[in-house]
Amino acid sequence: MNTVIKSIAAATLTVLVGYSTHAVVAQPQNNHQGLTIAQAANLQDTLIVPGERVGPVTRKTTRRDLARIFGASRVVDKTISGPEGMGSFPATQVNLNRGRSFLVVWTDNTRTKPVEVRILGTAWKTREGIGVGTPWSELRQKLGNFKVSGLGWDYGGTVFLENTKLSRYQGKIFLRVDADTKAPERYPQDYQAVSGDAIFASTNPHWKRLGMKVDQVIVFLNPN
Repeated sequence: MNTVIKSIAAATLTVLVGYSTHAVVAQPQNNHQGLTIAQAANLQDTLIVPGERVGPVTRKTTRRDLARIFGASRVVDKTISGPEGMGSFPATQVNLNRGRSFLVVWTDNTRTKPVEVRILGTAWKTREGIGVGTPWSELRQKLGNFKVSGLGWDYGGTVFLENTKLSRYQGKIFLRVDADTKAPERYPQDYQAVSGDAIFASTNPHWKRLGMKVDQVIVFLNPN
């Protein structure tokens, strides 16, 4: 294992970074009729507290709780592949509209202890306002100077929180950034300059024209 992968593993404190979760699940319409006041409030709670909760989903939330909170029709069980296709893990998709959907990965098939929450929609944000879609300039403002792994490979775009303004979130949340889809074609020299199995500073000038933004957020709840 090379230095970059070791650094990524240390930053995330999990072997689940490489999960493949690209399966498409149909999203039902969000009908609030018949919901209790508590259920309606839970559907509106999109706060991420790294290491603690994603909205009403906490370290103690079970699959049964998800069905009770969000409605059984919105909860779909699935199995996802492990890192680099090795192994498989139980997961549950919660289908909500307006950028609120997410996936819970469980420790085992009992689906009673969540390891992490991922595939978060754009509505989910930390108290600092960081979430999927956060632009590079705003991320730099929130974190200060940080380091990121080079683009274009399995662990590309991993943000290292160590020695940033939000270093307290290290091991509690995983952030990955990516360039605009047209950036490699429009700015090939800049893209290549920050690509590959290496670590780059956020101050590197080649990032500026690539349309960088947060592409993935994973919140760790019970990583060990």
